[in-house]
Formats: sequence, structure tokens, C-alpha cells
Amino acid sequence: MIFERNEIEERYTWDLSSMFENDEAFNAAFERAKALPEQSQAHEATATSSASGLLDYLKFVDDGTVLVSKLFNYAARRQDEDTRVSTYQAFLGRVTMLYAQVSTANAWFTPALIALDPQVLDGYFSQEPGLEVYRRKIESIVRLRPYTLPAEQEALLAAASEIAAQPEQINSMFNDADLTFGTALDAEGVEHQVTHGSFVTLLRSSDRVLRKNTFDALYSVYEKFRNTSSAILNSQIKQLEFFANARGYASTLEASMFPTEVPTQVYNNLINAVNAGMDTMYKYVDLRKSMLGVDELHSYDLYAPMVDSVEKKYTYEEACEIMYEALAPLGPEYVAQVKKGVESRWIDVYETPGKRSGAYSAGGYGMQPVILLNFQGTIDDVFTLVHEMGHSMHTFLACETQPPCYSEYEMFVAEVASTTNESLLMQWFLDHATDARERAWLLNHYLEEFRTTLFRQTMFAEFERDINQMSANGEGITADALCDAYGKIIEKYFGPGLAHDDYIALEWARIPHFYYDYYVYVYATSFSASVALARKILTEGAPAREAYINFLRGGSSKAPIDLLKGAGVDMSTAEPIEAAIQVFADTVEQLRELAREL
Repeated sequence: MIFERNEIEERYTWDLSSMFENDEAFNAAFERAKALPEQSQAHEATATSSASGLLDYLKFVDDGTVLVSKLFNYAARRQDEDTRVSTYQAFLGRVTMLYAQVSTANAWFTPALIALDPQVLDGYFSQEPGLEVYRRKIESIVRLRPYTLPAEQEALLAAASEIAAQPEQINSMFNDADLTFGTALDAEGVEHQVTHGSFVTLLRSSDRVLRKNTFDALYSVYEKFRNTSSAILNSQIKQLEFFANARGYASTLEASMFPTEVPTQVYNNLINAVNAGMDTMYKYVDLRKSMLGVDELHSYDLYAPMVDSVEKKYTYEEACEIMYEALAPLGPEYVAQVKKGVESRWIDVYETPGKRSGAYSAGGYGMQPVILLNFQGTIDDVFTLVHEMGHSMHTFLACETQPPCYSEYEMFVAEVASTTNESLLMQWFLDHATDARERAWLLNHYLEEFRTTLFRQTMFAEFERDINQMSANGEGITADALCDAYGKIIEKYFGPGLAHDDYIALEWARIPHFYYDYYVYVYATSFSASVALARKILTEGAPAREAYINFLRGGSSKAPIDLLKGAGVDMSTAEPIEAAIQVFADTVEQLRELAREL
């Protein structure tokens, strides 16, 4: 039963007062923030002419960034409470426009700082001790010198950001608003509505007729619009090329990664290591085929559970208690803060009419983190709770420790804290499993994390890299070219054990990640890092735990690769990827042995 929001006890709803007490406070702050673009322009004459002027501007940016972040979070969180309420849609639209205006108004600073004589800049640090806190921020900007344009051209590129966002927005409108997929019949002749939201759920059904019909229903629609989809994706690739070429980067991959201080070698190491370990995926495919008892394993069989679901239900309070116990290896201070977060209403727990689906963590400097859930009491919901709490604790510890300019963390490490928590929870569940079936279900769950995160996201990363290179080589990005490339990569990643399905070559058309500018690889690298970190914490105890907590506190105070090295994981090498693949291989064998008992 779904209750109205006003029927939910307050302790199960999030507290947004650290952002703004109410709409009136939001509106008052927004009026103040409207002056930020003009105030930024006023700093242009003084920001690089003296040490004090530079410090004043950097403090101004910090304050403005925190204010706009609070405005955005309040508007977005209120909208997600009930997406039907137009008031907060308008709030969010106003803030989004303000953010673009502020970005454009600040576009002069990077080229101005880069143009400053290095000796003069060094002198500023001696003249104004307060600048020292910004040294890394300044050095991070200066390292962009080879790829920074004169101020007028930077302003033009900033103004073009709205145009550059169009391929993603068009794809979203096309996929989410315009496409419909009809229904799929199950073995009993009952119709099931096929949507983006229901697609994977239906593929997890034990009814193979329903799985195949769902698969065909969705991809037959994409087949009709394959040329439209390829044109949209081609426009995304072309806009990345435009910005990369404008700045003088060697490739779109370098343009995406250089500003984050992650070498392109890390991206390629991931793909190469997973390719080298592909035999483990082929063994998994063979195990899946055997456990499902099918003559041929098809793409529509990949989500079907190999082990019947564990029919356990948990109250929210029980899920929280499990979370506290599972995260105990992270130390009493960490768990105490998690409990305080629960008690301080970080979490919006239950589904209500109009509430945004799914789950996420949000927040930032000067406000408490918050978590959106749609808790139903399944074991998956317990994993979601622990996952999102990992994000929130990362945000909390970074904001508590770092100044505003280093309180956010790069996307390269964004999924580490969440998946480390999941690994610890998995170990807790395995330690408390009561029979072979429950343990087998957990191992199946763990294998799915590897398949969908390490292997699948690396497959996406390889495809994205390759189609961008195809375009750079002057090859046409047509529907046929994309389907041919995707079909070949499916064959490589799943091997001869997966039967050929023509439709799967169209999967690229429904994946929104290809519009996120080489983002998907961080899922795989973060997951690999988290597997290594969880094992270190469980086996080495306090030293590994403290190194990990210090990593969480680091925010962006160091390059992300260096932050992870401090925690004991070197992502500049393939070793963590190879170690994660070995854990996957070991888990496949464990489930193979258990399957004999079922």
C-alpha cells in the first residue's frame, strides 16, 4: 500500500532545512544569487592583478558555488518528493538557467590565470598566505594551459554548452517520452506492459516466453528508428570532437580525462585487463546456461536469476540494524555517524505518489547529505540503503574535512565508497546465510554485480572509445556501422556460449551512458577498487580502515589516482582489475559447487 506523503511519519522523510527552511528562504537566496554573474564580472579587473585580488575572487567563487549548490539541491529534492508539482519544476528551471549564467560569467578566469606570469603567480603565494589553501586548485587550472583559449573564445565555448547538451536531451526525449514498446505475452497469454522501467524486471522473470517476447517487443521498436538513434548518437560524438579539436586535445578521450587528472592509460588498462580475463566470463556464461537448464543461452536469458529468490522481507529498522553490523569493520566512529545520519533524517524512505523512482544520494558543502529511497523491504533494498549511505558518508566526511574548493570528489572515485559498502554487506550476508540456497542466491547476486558493473560497463567503455575513434578516422557513424561494432563486441564479451540474437546489436540505442562523455568506465574501475578495499579492510583491520577513511575525507585535495593509492589501491596499474576478475572467477566456482547441492 502506498501512502500519501502527508501520511508518512516525519522520521521517515528527509530533512532539507540545512539547505533552506522553506520556499520563502529559497526565493530570498535566489534573489541574492542573481547578482553573482555581475559580481563575477566586477572581479575581472582585480582577480589576477594582485595576491589579495586573487584571494578575494577565489573566496567569492567558493561562496557562490555553495549558494548555487544549495539552491539546486533544494529545488531538485523538492521536485523529487512529488514530480507532479509544477512549483518545484519551475524552481529547478530557474536554478539551472542561473548556473549557466554564472558559468558563462566566470569563463574569463581560467584564461586570465593561465596568462599570468608564473613568477608573478609564485610571488602571490608569498605575499598572501591565505592563498596557500588554494594552491592545488590553482595548479589544477594552470595545468590546463595547453588546452585553454583566450577569454573571448572561452566565453563562446561556455555559451555553447547549452547547444552541446542537446544530443543527450534529444535522446532522453526520444527514448523516455516518445518511444513506446507495447506489451509482451507470457506463457499463459497474459499481457505485460513493456517500458524502460519494466524491461529488466520482465527479463528477470522465470517465464522464458515472457523474457523473449519482452526482448522482441523492445528491440523491434528500436529497429524501426535505428537511423534516428544513430543520427542522435553521431551528433553526440561530433560535439565532443568539436570541443576536443577547439582546445587542441589529441582525442575526445583525452579531452574528457585530462581535466580529471586521470591518465587515458587507466581507461585502456581497464579494457585490456578485462579482455585478458574474458575466459572467466565465458565460464560464467556456461554456468548460467547449465543452471537455467536451457539448450541455448540467449541475450534475453542474461538477467534471469540462476537461483530462486530468497523470500525474505525486512522492515526499514531491520535493514538499518543490518547496515550497522555490516559496516562495523569501518570502525565505531563511522557507524556512529551512520546512525546519526539515520536519526537526523538523511533518508526519505518510502514510495509516495509522484515521488521520483529509484534511489540516490545528494548534498554538498554546508548542508547535510540526503538519500532518496523507495524502500519495499527486499534484500535488494537493503543493498540499496547501504550503497547510498556509502555515497552520503563520502560526501559528509569530505565536506567535514575539506574547504569548499576541495569538498567535492571526482567521478573517478564517486562509486568507490558505495560499492565498498556493498562488498562489506555481501560478506555479512554470506556469513549469516542459513542454508545452501540462500548462500547460492547471494553468490548469484554478487556475480551479477561483476557482470553488470565490471564486464558490462567495460564493454560500454570499449564501444564508446571505438566509435569515437571511428569518427576521428573519418568513418561514417551509421546505424549499420554501430550495429556491426556492437554485435562484434557482444560476441567478444560473452563468447561462443551465448547464442546469436540479431536484435542485441541494437542495444547501443537504448543506453543513455553513451551521452555522458566517457563516464561509464568509472563504474568498472570504482567497483574493482572497492573489491580490493573491502578485502583489505576485512583482512588487515585498523590500518586498512584508517587509510580508507582518510581517502573518504580527501575530497579532491589530491588527484583521484593518488587518493586511492593512499588507501592502498593503485589504479594506474591493471592489478586491481586483475584481482577483481580473480574474485569473479572464484565466485563462479563457488556457485558451481553449490549448484550440485540444490
